Parts: sequence; structure tokens; C-alpha cells
Amino acid sequence: MEISGIISAIVIGIVIGALGRLIVPGRQRIGILWTILIGIVAAFIGTAIASGFGVADTDGVDWVEWLFQIALAALGVAAVSKVKLRR
Repeated sequence: MEISGIISAIVIGIVIGALGRLIVPGRQRIGILWTILIGIVAAFIGTAIASGFGVADTDGVDWVEWLFQIALAALGVAAVSKVKLRR
């Protein structure tokens, strides 16, 4: 993976984290840095899952890959928010 790919993955991860946070109902007790980190991780894992299903590289917009990434980000935001709430 080239440096431009890593930078684009980080930018996409920021967007994915924000979208995942918007999906989770209620108030999340995590900061923006946690949201960004969760989004970046969700972007990488979602791409790997989409590649496993063979839908990562399609003509046009990769909607299924985006759905995987956003769903993972929403799960991550909910999980981290729940852990932070207990403390």
C-alpha cells in the first residue's frame, strides 16, 4: 500500500467514523479522536471483509463496502461509548 492509499484511508476513516456516530442513537460519551480512530479501523476492516466477499472493487461506487465500514463504525462507537459510560 502506497502512502497516498494510507492517507486516503485515514480521510475515509474520518468520514466513516462520523457516519457511524450519526447512526448510533442517543448521546455518545466519546470524543472526536475516538470517533476518528474507530472510523479508520472500521474502514480497514470493512475493506478486508468486502474483499473477502469479492465486492471491494466494483465499477462505480462500492456501496456494499461502505455499508460494511459504516456498520462496523457504528458498532465500534456504540461499544466504546458503553465502556466509557461504565467508568
